[in-house]
Amino acid sequence: MLGAGSFVVALMLYAGYLYIDAFYSYFHLGTFAVGFDSLEFALRSLRLVTLPVFAALAVLVLIPYTPDLLALLGVPERRVRAVREFGHTLARLHPFLIVAGVVLMALWQPLRGLNWLAPLCVAVGLLLGQTSAATARSLRRRRAWERAVSLVVAGVFLMWVVALAAGDLGRRDARRTSHRLVNRVAVVVLSTERLSLTGPGVVDENLGEGLRYRYRYSGLRLLVERDHRYYVLPLGWRKDRDATFVIEDDESVRVELRPGVRPHGASTRG
Repeated sequence: MLGAGSFVVALMLYAGYLYIDAFYSYFHLGTFAVGFDSLEFALRSLRLVTLPVFAALAVLVLIPYTPDLLALLGVPERRVRAVREFGHTLARLHPFLIVAGVVLMALWQPLRGLNWLAPLCVAVGLLLGQTSAATARSLRRRRAWERAVSLVVAGVFLMWVVALAAGDLGRRDARRTSHRLVNRVAVVVLSTERLSLTGPGVVDENLGEGLRYRYRYSGLRLLVERDHRYYVLPLGWRKDRDATFVIEDDESVRVELRPGVRPHGASTRG
């Protein structure tokens, strides 16, 4: 149990890191440069746990107990035996599932968004190979080190599946964020000196002499804030042409955060 728990924690940290890395790389930022910690990695990994994922995990957990559940529901013994035998046959065919995964790896480019199917087939095949149904008719008893190697390799392929899913989700969320910048927190930067804040949608105003914060910049949206650094984007930001600005909050700069534009149909009550 301790080993399985450690693997799950490691998987959460790994998935969270890859999600954050894919998301912020889209905006030209490095994960460690921004300054995320392990707790944030673990929390961001929960972004992958959606309803379809929960449903798939529930099905995977229940599959080994399907014959017992059918018996409890009063299904005839003949059909229960047929279901159990089907499961045993499927487990014994695990080498074909591994081969299918290898073949899918050869088709990596055509698969595009379904690349995760390849390592998933290999991982499931290796895990099925460790079941009693798969080894019952084996000509020789598998050694402990062989089982350990199979489990380790299956774990590596499962981590590969998570990596592909986390990276893809991070990039999708980043694209969605860039298309809805107007809804994010608005940032107004007031500065004692003129700043090089230019970009589509940025408004540069000179408020006149005699004011401490003479220059005002608006038309910016907050991406993230860390350690008195504000990472902001111009409203018309595009990945292939525009910069992400880093504003240091010090005595020469005042940063004001204001509400963004509410999504259409959102409640206006406070």
